[in-house]
Amino acid sequence: MRLLQPVLIFLFSFLSLNIQAQPTTNIAMPAIPVIPSAPDIAGDAYLLIDFHSGHILASNDPDKRVEPASLTKIMTGFVVINEIRNGNLSLNDMVTISPKAWKTPGSKMFIEVGKQVSVQDLIKGMVIQSGNDASVALAEHIAGSEEVFAQLMNKYAQSLGMTNTNYMNATGLPHPEHFTTARDLSILTKALIEKFPDEYQWYSEKKFTFNNITQYNRNKLLWQDPTVDGLKTGHTESAGYCLVSSAKREEMRLISIVLGTKSAKSRIQESQKLLNYGFRFFETHKVYSAKQRLNDVKVWEGNKDLVGVGLTDDLYITIPRGQYKNLEIESTITPELKAPITETQPLGTLQINLSGKLVIERPLVALSGVEEGSFLKKVMDQIKLTFKSLLD
Repeated sequence: MRLLQPVLIFLFSFLSLNIQAQPTTNIAMPAIPVIPSAPDIAGDAYLLIDFHSGHILASNDPDKRVEPASLTKIMTGFVVINEIRNGNLSLNDMVTISPKAWKTPGSKMFIEVGKQVSVQDLIKGMVIQSGNDASVALAEHIAGSEEVFAQLMNKYAQSLGMTNTNYMNATGLPHPEHFTTARDLSILTKALIEKFPDEYQWYSEKKFTFNNITQYNRNKLLWQDPTVDGLKTGHTESAGYCLVSSAKREEMRLISIVLGTKSAKSRIQESQKLLNYGFRFFETHKVYSAKQRLNDVKVWEGNKDLVGVGLTDDLYITIPRGQYKNLEIESTITPELKAPITETQPLGTLQINLSGKLVIERPLVALSGVEEGSFLKKVMDQIKLTFKSLLD
């Protein structure tokens, strides 16, 4: 027995050491998962944004001035659709093709001089076939000349906040004063999808036949990725190969702009890389609706004691995947609010944080107006405020 005692002590000590050496499995994970850097994109500039939140997921030189080439036709289409919506143009209107439109160099839908073509066919020839001839024909029909139409394009660009864009023609043929940026293209694309969802469907059509000639959409992502539903390619020798694309997976829509790649194949590959990156590592949520009543706040000296507060617009956020449950929402209201209060008057601030970092901040506004109360009501509230300040 005395011989076994040292052996047992040794075995017990060994097992104790062995147990203590086992790694724990209860390791605290970081609050925010590691998001890899965006993939390397072979182009002069690029931008990936979420359609709803406007959150930029990846970018490189988004404000660099570049030649838009046929991406110009996104604005040409935007103007045309606006003219239709405003009642100045109809899809069934017939357009007489001018010699200038017929002679325009570059990609064509093969319209013939002197013939009449419907606005709808010209739009499809411009959007699907990227016809320069169709673009000029539409510009001349709407504004009398392509030069005047370009002025109209610039007016629309200014109204949308495209501060680094200038158009000199409706086609995108090279001109030293014809330029845009990836950021401005994202603004335009978002506006097109948002304002004209029905007409946006033209950009998903894969082919169009006119004058017995069938041409296929140059945006090969339409075949490669079923979630892609637009938008437009562009190419000149000086601009390189460009592509603005958009895809929707479930309720999340992304817009990708890739400019100045070396080949048609490259612009497809690089755009697909950006879209896959965005959908794989991020998610977008609608947190609140516009005018949704988020809270009631006290109003002094008014004909009402409470006023509802909310947001002027829908609030979307884009965050790393799997982190929605970790969001923290805080609101602050201006103290001792007094009537009169007007509808949409800012009354405070809403902040959404993730792991201590600000994700988004928006003003909280009054959802209705509050008029001044009666003389007696104002006096009573002033007395209450005086006692309140003494107690505080």
